[in-house]
Amino acid sequence: MTRDEGQLIFPPMERVIYGRPAARAVREEAERLKASRIFLVVSRTLNTTTDEIQKVRDALGGRYAGTFDGVPQHTTRTSAIAVAMAAAEAGADLLVAIGGGSVVDVVKIAIMCIEHEITAEAGLDGYERVGSEGGVITQKHFRSPRVRTVVVPTTLSGGEYNMGALVTDTSRGWKQTFAHPEMMPRSIILDAAIARHTPETLWLGSGTRAMDHGIEALLSPAGNPLVDAVVTQGIADLAQGLVKSRAAPDDLELRALCQRGSWLAAFGLQCRVPMGASHAIGHVLGGTIGVPHYLITPTLMPHVLRYNKPVTQEAQSVLARALGEEGTDAADALERLVARLGLPGRLADVGVQPSDFPKIADVAVKSVFARSNPRPLARPQDVIDLLETQGSVSSMEARDRIAAPQRGV
Repeated sequence: MTRDEGQLIFPPMERVIYGRPAARAVREEAERLKASRIFLVVSRTLNTTTDEIQKVRDALGGRYAGTFDGVPQHTTRTSAIAVAMAAAEAGADLLVAIGGGSVVDVVKIAIMCIEHEITAEAGLDGYERVGSEGGVITQKHFRSPRVRTVVVPTTLSGGEYNMGALVTDTSRGWKQTFAHPEMMPRSIILDAAIARHTPETLWLGSGTRAMDHGIEALLSPAGNPLVDAVVTQGIADLAQGLVKSRAAPDDLELRALCQRGSWLAAFGLQCRVPMGASHAIGHVLGGTIGVPHYLITPTLMPHVLRYNKPVTQEAQSVLARALGEEGTDAADALERLVARLGLPGRLADVGVQPSDFPKIADVAVKSVFARSNPRPLARPQDVIDLLETQGSVSSMEARDRIAAPQRGV
């Protein structure tokens, strides 16, 4: 794929650590960073039904400052304020997130609440990123935070590799983006063993969300050759690893392969390649309609691929090859993968009806990602047209029935 002009922005992240137990790696990072008051923000399931969080507390010893395990599925302003106030009261000088995407995002925004002494939800007004004809607008800009984060992800969505956080304003029903380069964690610790506790549907669905980051970077007009190569490998690793780990959930090598795929697929996020329609619309499906984050990509991305195909045919050929189906339609190949994973493949499967499309469109078109899509979504009707695209794979109607995973993993 030809990239005749562009740039590469290197991410402000210090290290990714893999192949070590999480408890040991967290202790070593605390020592390296000279942190003396480590506050844990964790999955409630991990904290109450396993000994994984206790292992971390034991490893930290006198550096341990407290634990918060009440983060809801979609990160909210309410939860961000609660985490920030609890961490500040504990005198935290480092926040460690152990869990899924909501836990990761809440520590990112919490450190900004600590920095700016924000103790009410309205205090975040004006810091959100808003798309406009001239680009991204923010009324206020965050200062660099004095308290930083380390992350131990237990799902595959890959948001930890991003300098932004998604936070739902429940009073308005909007999921908003907040960003600062130092919201990106200083370190990310990949431990396949701790991820074995993640419920199957959440593991597999979050893996497709990781693919989403790679796909949007691959299709982006603002991509570059290094990002293309890295995210393509990540997509291929995930395509293989997810199917195999579903069949062998206790195989830690396969879990590690999926984690590596998530890491590589997120390279576009790390390097600030703009995401597109899947993020613009997906944030509305989650924050406004209430679709679980990990079920957005399998139900939405085929629509995005078909809408963008007229201007991304070369990139979609690369994608089909990464999915193991060279020479086929990329959207069809992704739908077949979703079916093999037993995930829902239609918007209707997750409760989204055509009557919801105008509401989704009105909010999505305001997203910064609507304009960075390969075919810009300039009008609400463009979003509706995308959502109304139809697939050609009839076998998608027959799927495994899935159980909702436990909250907060």
